[in-house]
Amino acid sequence: MSDVAVYILGFVAQGLFSARTIIQWISTERARRIESPTAYWLFSVAGAWLLFLYGWLRDDFSIILGQVISYYIYLWNLGVKGIWRRLPVVLKVVLLFTPSLAVVMILRDVTGFATEFFCNDSVPMWLLIFGSAGQVIFTLRFVYQWLYSRRRGDSSLPLGFWIMSILGSVVIVIYGAIRLDPILILGQSIGLVAYARNIIIGLRTLNPLHNAE
Repeated sequence: MSDVAVYILGFVAQGLFSARTIIQWISTERARRIESPTAYWLFSVAGAWLLFLYGWLRDDFSIILGQVISYYIYLWNLGVKGIWRRLPVVLKVVLLFTPSLAVVMILRDVTGFATEFFCNDSVPMWLLIFGSAGQVIFTLRFVYQWLYSRRRGDSSLPLGFWIMSILGSVVIVIYGAIRLDPILILGQSIGLVAYARNIIIGLRTLNPLHNAE
């Protein structure tokens, strides 16, 4: 695949992630509390699937790392929202097994995978670790969201989720700037504003004086 096609793929993926953030932000502003709209999770699944492919084509392990766990949490949230059971069986199978198939392909050539991703001349090891740290924070925010939502029995986006989001986003923006990756820089920069706004609204909601108004 040509570099132009790969970048287009990445822009589409980040476009979906940006769209989910904007949709959630608008929903939250209207409700004056942090919301978890169904569209947020639908766009998350589509964006993650494409960004996983983009990271593979870019030989960027840190991007791939950030998609594996969160991808299935997106699907779990769709289940809580009642969307998953309404999807066609074929689509369910594709969504469930695509990441697993990618892992199987990796395990077929573990040595080649390690050489390609961890010994990549275009990505020094220190930078790979730094970028991966940002993606780990981004992944852990969804683990936190999943645990929080399971305790509540619904799909929620708690305040802690947004605090982790803004921390991970800053790391990824720096990583993208060092790698001269416009996909990562653009996608994360747009999210920073929405993350900050959700934190502000979340803190206001926790404020007893605000709740009394």
